[in-house]
Amino acid sequence: MLHVVDRFEGEFCIIESDGVTRDVPRKLVDPGVKPGDVVEWAGGKWVANREKTASRSKEIKSLMDELWED
Repeated sequence: MLHVVDRFEGEFCIIESDGVTRDVPRKLVDPGVKPGDVVEWAGGKWVANREKTASRSKEIKSLMDELWED
């Protein structure tokens, strides 16, 4: 299951997992995490998984390129 940071709202990080969002206190999220990052629970915090984030970004870009081909 992928957990993706949707956005930040005040003191909360909104994380989407399988179409369901949850409000997570920002103190439980690593400071380097940004919207769009795939995150995982490790060491008592949500941390970015850079490899999965890069793979997901590449997949999304590929889908967008297919949509906009002439």
